Amino acid sequence: MNKNNIIGFILILAVLGVFSWYNQPTQEQIEAQRKQDSIATVLKEKADKDKKIAEITKKAQALAAAQGDTTALFYPSMNGVNKQVVLKNEKVELTLDTKGGIVKKAKILNFTDRNGAKDVTLFEGNDQNLNFMLAGKNTNIITSDLYFTPSGQTDSTVTMTAKAGNGGALILEYRLGRDYLMHISLRAEGLSGVFAPNYREVDIEWNENCRQQEKGFTFENRYATLTYKEKDGGTDNLSETSEKTDEKIEEALDWVAFKNQFFSAVLISKDGIAANSLMTSIPQEKGSGYLKHYEAKMKTAFDPSGAKPTEFEMFIGPNDFRLLSDIEDESAFGKELELQQLVYLGWPLFRIINRWFTLYVFDWLTGFGLNMGIVLILITLLLKVITFPMVKKSYMSSAKMRVLRPKLEEATKQYDKPEDQMQKQQAMMALYSKYGVSPLSGCLPMLIQMPIWIAMFNFVPNAIQLRGESFLWISDLSTYDPIWEWNTNLWLIGDHLSLTCILFCVANVLYSIMSMRQQRDQMVGQQAEQMKMMQWMMYLMPVMFFFMFNDYSAGLNFYYFISLFFSAAIMWTLRKTTDDAKLLSILEARYKENEKNPKKTSGLAARLEAMQKQAAEIQRQQREMQNKRK
Repeated sequence: MNKNNIIGFILILAVLGVFSWYNQPTQEQIEAQRKQDSIATVLKEKADKDKKIAEITKKAQALAAAQGDTTALFYPSMNGVNKQVVLKNEKVELTLDTKGGIVKKAKILNFTDRNGAKDVTLFEGNDQNLNFMLAGKNTNIITSDLYFTPSGQTDSTVTMTAKAGNGGALILEYRLGRDYLMHISLRAEGLSGVFAPNYREVDIEWNENCRQQEKGFTFENRYATLTYKEKDGGTDNLSETSEKTDEKIEEALDWVAFKNQFFSAVLISKDGIAANSLMTSIPQEKGSGYLKHYEAKMKTAFDPSGAKPTEFEMFIGPNDFRLLSDIEDESAFGKELELQQLVYLGWPLFRIINRWFTLYVFDWLTGFGLNMGIVLILITLLLKVITFPMVKKSYMSSAKMRVLRPKLEEATKQYDKPEDQMQKQQAMMALYSKYGVSPLSGCLPMLIQMPIWIAMFNFVPNAIQLRGESFLWISDLSTYDPIWEWNTNLWLIGDHLSLTCILFCVANVLYSIMSMRQQRDQMVGQQAEQMKMMQWMMYLMPVMFFFMFNDYSAGLNFYYFISLFFSAAIMWTLRKTTDDAKLLSILEARYKENEKNPKKTSGLAARLEAMQKQAAEIQRQQREMQNKRK
């Protein structure tokens, strides 16, 4: 190699060395390249791992499907993301969750809640759960474990699908009606081989923590109850006050309702709920924000082939009697649902009064757009007008006995000994008969009015139209109206004083004083003395009413206050307009007429007279026997 070649070779090496030095990466570039190589390695490893997992899963699903392992069969739906689907109309907004495919939140629109929000949230989150369980050959399909995929969604409809590994699926379809009724359909597709040949039922677990919706916890809790309708009978419910756990209902059912005072969630089954369902109702503590914990464990028909879906209807809305009556026409099941029984109107006699009188009068008056306080006053006035003839008859009977009192005392003064009281009663009855007076006529009309009082006792607390309605100082006629509140819960009183309850009790005391005075004025001898002892019992009753009614609705207390006020006014007016001298002269004329043409006692008076004579004869015989022994 000559000198020139050597020099050229050295120059080439130098150029290459300088170029390599100039183009070498910085430390930052080296670190970046190292990270890129690491990420590529991780991604490659993850891809290889996912590929292996997919191959293993595919083999496991195929094996599980062949063996009937439904948990593995629904592996594609065991993982997912919670998504919210909203169905809404003008009355209700329902939010469905893809986890479990069920309604997780229900808002009843245009009903102000107790905190002033414009809508009532009946339940939300885990407050309510509806779970369907299907028994496979080896394990169970539990809808609460599955993630459903929504499709075909509109404002009122959605289809929820949980896919199985064998190509089958479990499908829930929802269709919201024009108001508070929603149709639910549960259907299996391509899963008939998963179940035993004779499998024909689906298990249902439904539970709810019933929220406190009104201000008065104690009062609202009285009307919160798990209610159900027997398939071939009427409605019944678990106890409102005591705890009931897994109470067996032996009859087949049409529906089950989780009810509070003014709102309900009702699950209606097309094919009926099988006998021997288990129902639970557990009262909750005041201050917890909840009234009851409800549970219902039920079974209904299920077709594994998917040819016939299992159908339900769910009512989520207000306990309005007229609305609930119309739901039966809206339902597609053609059953006599009798959902209006959720509005408790009392025992049969009082329910008849409320169903065929009070409701119609109430609807008629509210149709004029009047304030609900005015409606209660007008109902009271109407009832007083209807019962006035009976009240007047009762008062006039008392007035007759009052003006005859001096004559009765004179005629019976010889019967002052305790053992002569029966003879005294007979003499008084005979004298009353001669004057044409019936002592019982003063009692019967008052007894007729009692069912009206009791009927209103059942009607007013269940009238949702009073909810949130104000009148005078009362902010809400459906709950108590406190003039003083405190944080401590005192025995018998609670944590407040209700003004309308105080007014009702004061009016009751005053009315009792007037009534007792009227009765005392007509009594003779020892009867008047006995009345003095009884009057203290009459005065204690309003005190007892205070402890009972302090938690009750202001509307009910206001009705009783107004009713007593009008009763006292009527009694005072009748007393002022009755001329005792004129009344006595009329009775004297009747006495003379009866002397000339004596009439035989008949009816109830005759039976009482016969009983008195029989009792007097028994007493006479007993005295004779005692004298013989001596």
